[in-house]
Amino acid sequence: MSSPQELAERALELSKADDCVVLVSTDHTVNVRWANNTLTTNGTARSHEVTVISIVRGSDGARIASMSRSGVELGDLEDLVGESRALAENEPTAADDEAPLVRDRTAADWGSAPGETTISEFEHLTTGLAASFDAAASAGEGRYGYAEHDVSSLYLATSTGVRLRHQQPATRVELTGRSGDGSRSAWAGVSTAALQDVDIAALEADLRQRLAWSRRKVDMPAGRYDTVLPPSAVADLFIYLYWSMGALDAHEGHSVFAKAGGGTRVGEQLTDVPLTLRSDPAMTEQECAQFVAASVSSRQSSVFDNGLPLAPTAWIDRGRLSALLQTRHSADITGLPLTPAIDNLELVTADGAGDVSSLVAGVDRGLLLTCLWYIREVDPQTLLLTGLTRDGVFLVEGGEVVAAVNNFRFNESPVGMLRRVSAASETTNTLAREWGDYFTRTRMPALRITDFNMSTVSQAS
Repeated sequence: MSSPQELAERALELSKADDCVVLVSTDHTVNVRWANNTLTTNGTARSHEVTVISIVRGSDGARIASMSRSGVELGDLEDLVGESRALAENEPTAADDEAPLVRDRTAADWGSAPGETTISEFEHLTTGLAASFDAAASAGEGRYGYAEHDVSSLYLATSTGVRLRHQQPATRVELTGRSGDGSRSAWAGVSTAALQDVDIAALEADLRQRLAWSRRKVDMPAGRYDTVLPPSAVADLFIYLYWSMGALDAHEGHSVFAKAGGGTRVGEQLTDVPLTLRSDPAMTEQECAQFVAASVSSRQSSVFDNGLPLAPTAWIDRGRLSALLQTRHSADITGLPLTPAIDNLELVTADGAGDVSSLVAGVDRGLLLTCLWYIREVDPQTLLLTGLTRDGVFLVEGGEVVAAVNNFRFNESPVGMLRRVSAASETTNTLAREWGDYFTRTRMPALRITDFNMSTVSQAS
């Protein structure tokens, strides 16, 4: 099989466009599944994809076209490159995000082979799962779940001399516990770079506690509750907030980050709570690519920005909106600094302490959630979201969990919610339940939210 570097260089040689960008991605994945306290399947998968972006310049600007194919070899490139150029030539309108391509950046590891993983990576995990299975069987319960370790390698090459490479290890583990009669369930999940960082015993302890709390059940009405959200639920809400931080949308008045009368809310204090939402390519245990890699242009990304270096960015700095997702094109329009999207997210507060239990201990009467799902946007102007609770909602009285309650539909804005944060735990690696398939690299605290809006009772189980 041809190396990624050979594919990239040959595609550039074949291109007759004025400029060309080539991205070659490889993935090597191992996974294991389990059900009813038994490992059921494991697998290994390899894949690679080539994306060719052709740029054809004319008197009225540049036209672009992006084409991607999987399983491409050297002999397939001429057709792929030719079709990409033909599409660009026939594009009816010039690109509004046109900018000079990044020039002459070469990574020291450009010549390195793609990363790989092996099924032996799961030895640490399966040892922990064996203990979890034994404990569950003794209690008449079942354990179900999935674990995946993936090593992806990305190669970026351009006609202007860019040669960059990024290797991304990623681990995701989801563990579900169910009572023998199926009436009680609990979920726990985590993502990090290495399987060795996953503490199965901690996930199992969380499940056992929640299943024990679920033995007693009471019904609760819809309403606003003093509510503790664990890191996974916080991740789901703040990932959506992050995805909604496009600078163009804000500048044009289409989002919650639009300023009344025009412009954006950058610089505005969103909350007096000293929360900081940030991204950093070098984030501990959640490292990601240190350069822009865009296969298509959108309102939040630009193929012309491929190869731009990424730097640590605070999107919200101690409660103040400090940056929005920017391309060079949007930065020129808004007059704000260039702050491209980064593929990880962390929420921290200077006074965050303890864990979920610490936050529960401060609640006189309220709710503890497990996770959220089926999240949908209701109103972009306020970023009002709706969704359902899942796998355990618990009644808290006098700082202790006393029973499980019914599920709810919630209606909340993560932006409006910022002003009602009354406590935060330490920040830790987590996995969003709803968005974990799309955005895995998150570090979040648990949050205690005053008057969290449970709009209706849900019959979902």
